[in-house]
Amino acid sequence: MRMLLPLLALLFLAMPAHSQVQAPAQDRKEVDMALAMAIDISGSIDPDEARLQRQGYVEAFRDPVIVKAILGGSNGRIAVAYYEWSDSWVQKLLIDWTLLDSEQAIMDFAARLGAAPISIARRTSISGAIRYAIPLFGRNPYEAERKVLDISGDGSNNDGGLVTDLRHDALKERIMINGLPIMNDRPNPYGFPSETDLDRYYLHCVIGGPRSFVEVAVNFEDFPRAVRKKLLQEVADIGPRLEFGHDFDVGDLGLPAARDGVQLAQTAPRRPTSAVDDYTRFVRPEYELGCDVGERRSREFWQRRFGVTPD
Repeated sequence: MRMLLPLLALLFLAMPAHSQVQAPAQDRKEVDMALAMAIDISGSIDPDEARLQRQGYVEAFRDPVIVKAILGGSNGRIAVAYYEWSDSWVQKLLIDWTLLDSEQAIMDFAARLGAAPISIARRTSISGAIRYAIPLFGRNPYEAERKVLDISGDGSNNDGGLVTDLRHDALKERIMINGLPIMNDRPNPYGFPSETDLDRYYLHCVIGGPRSFVEVAVNFEDFPRAVRKKLLQEVADIGPRLEFGHDFDVGDLGLPAARDGVQLAQTAPRRPTSAVDDYTRFVRPEYELGCDVGERRSREFWQRRFGVTPD
């Protein structure tokens, strides 16, 4: 036993930092929000579009209004992480959890983000992006009042597990999911048609949790505006308030569709809320086309065009 103890100590020291036991919650610095940004780099997005996405986030964090909002919360700081995703098991963490507690810290984060390389992959797995986020939040070194996962993309899930299954897993961990769908009408390099209903798909199948919302970019050129507005809503914690277990359709909110406007969620004054343990009940009714519509469309497209079904 005496011989094993030094060996066990060495193994513990060799473990990655994120796999070691975290400090107790009372010893961790409190932040107003832990925000993980998950960015689509699937094959339907070309390098120019990928740069537009990246630049949109860089410009947003350099915006004086957003800087003021970040530093104006009750704790005066938030924690952020930024990763890119495509296939079910392809997620690339560009910036791990970073504390934004000063203007300089925010500018440094934007500079690191702008300098990171841009890459493109293949499939679209929103479910994989959500699955990746759950342990990411689990090893967040800060004590967050709110946990928010922000997913942006230009297509529905077509790889990996069902998006609603992984959304359920995230909501059980009190991770709220917001969406930023990009209505991409540019030609797809594989010939796959654009998804004109992507806004509603995100609304019903992707987002969830109290005060969750969808902010739509009508095209990639509109992405910087959409990112800025989305970040302001997330930092200030404003959005449509869903009653616990309430059953409704988007029409009940009186909101314009993305093709008639620019968003599917309006801001609302922040209201005092009681503790909510069951985030899984804060989802929209089932989508009329089915939340597996992306998988079905993908299979049908590849079968019709090439006579094969993708792995």
